[in-house]
Amino acid sequence: MIVRTSIAGRQAPSRRGEAATEVTITDDGAPWDGLREECGVIGVSLPGGAAAPYLHLGLLALQHRGQESAGIATHKGGRLAVHKDMGLVAQVFSDANVKSLTGSVGIGHVRYATMGSAVLANAQPMVASSPWGPIAIAHNGNLTNAGALRTALEAQGETFTATSDTEVLLRCIARSRAPSLAAAIAETMGRIEGAYTVVLLAGARVYAFRDAHAIRPLVLGRLQDGWVVASETCAFDNIGAEFARDVAPGEIVSLEGASHASMRAIPRARVAQCVFEYIYFARPDTTLAGVNVHQARRRMGRVLAAEHPVAADIVVPVPDSGTSAALGFAEATGVPFEFGIVKNRYIGRTFMQPDQGTRDFGVRVKLNPVREIVEGRRIALVDDSIVRGTTAGKIVAMLRHCGALEVHLRISSPPIRWPCFYGVDTSNRRELVAAHLEVDEIRRQIGADSLGYLSQDGLVSAIRLPRDKLCMACLDGDYPTTTGAEEDAGKYALERRP
Repeated sequence: MIVRTSIAGRQAPSRRGEAATEVTITDDGAPWDGLREECGVIGVSLPGGAAAPYLHLGLLALQHRGQESAGIATHKGGRLAVHKDMGLVAQVFSDANVKSLTGSVGIGHVRYATMGSAVLANAQPMVASSPWGPIAIAHNGNLTNAGALRTALEAQGETFTATSDTEVLLRCIARSRAPSLAAAIAETMGRIEGAYTVVLLAGARVYAFRDAHAIRPLVLGRLQDGWVVASETCAFDNIGAEFARDVAPGEIVSLEGASHASMRAIPRARVAQCVFEYIYFARPDTTLAGVNVHQARRRMGRVLAAEHPVAADIVVPVPDSGTSAALGFAEATGVPFEFGIVKNRYIGRTFMQPDQGTRDFGVRVKLNPVREIVEGRRIALVDDSIVRGTTAGKIVAMLRHCGALEVHLRISSPPIRWPCFYGVDTSNRRELVAAHLEVDEIRRQIGADSLGYLSQDGLVSAIRLPRDKLCMACLDGDYPTTTGAEEDAGKYALERRP
């Protein structure tokens, strides 16, 4: 039996008068041109306990990975219960509905849409009937052959209610004629291409599996006398779990009660962990493949300072993404570190712009320079990346408006010149400013006095992992898997179908 509970999708506030303009924002500002987070997943098996409170706390820790929707599925006594909705974890879940999700086993998800619109139909966990009873699934990543698989499934009579690759993955497993669910998962892993870390709930068992290249992160931890899997180790800290190990490429881990088991589902390929997990996506307190993210970003700032020194009076981060690298930059140069830009953390995802003529309103509502710090000074401004270039230009202009004498922009990653097909919303190369302009042309476009990017060699040395174990396709076009055409892998790929 499947029990579904859900709050109706929330609508944006209505406008009052023609002068007001509704603006939708992301976690880092609005309208924002930076990298978008992907998704976060978590699964818990806690014999004798309630899984939902741990899943809820874990999702709060993973909130940075997606702010569009959140959901939890649990199992008890033959019943699969699901609660999901649009919005942040704190908006979707109350004490009452967390308590209503009974059972000692469950999975959770936070989403940023990288394939399929941000609508309730695409929220996760998704549920389907299967030969092994109802199953629920939550997924981080992108399947590069989702369109072809969906066409094949439709030809077999399958119907779809969503427009995400997660539903394609779910239907592949649910329709399998394999002798066991583990075998059905392994069979599906052999069919799907791209990047994926997945948690699946079936009965009293959680399955977790990862693609053969380990592009997206997935870690296993001990929780009291049970087990937990999650996208990042920061989720373990919230719930008192201890890190055990990374889930291996091509591995399926099953959690049931106090026990866990593992099997190799598909051959391990070249490990290609996403380099931007270290640059931007993961929380600073997360450890990935034995590397602490904050320390790696700090080293990026130190190397950046050596590669692109500048005569400046203060080092200012773009909060929060540039903070760790800016610390390293300041340490290496001896230039004082200052919080010259303050981030407003207490606004929602939509707000009303007072009039069409208010320039840069979307950036100013989220970031504000401190005039007393920046006025009359030469600033080394540190951020993690430039995607389209519009936001960087607005920040430079704000600093100049507050009296900055010079603004020297330093970026703790190399230029992003190629689209990502693995779960980041940059699958259109036409939108990437570095794909079309040289560095000095970008500098002129954003209005900075100088612009320096971290080199690829410098990035690898800062992360301290072998170069051949990192996916840097967005930087150099060297993709670890087949990718297909851009129009087949973008956010609306499954919505453009005839």
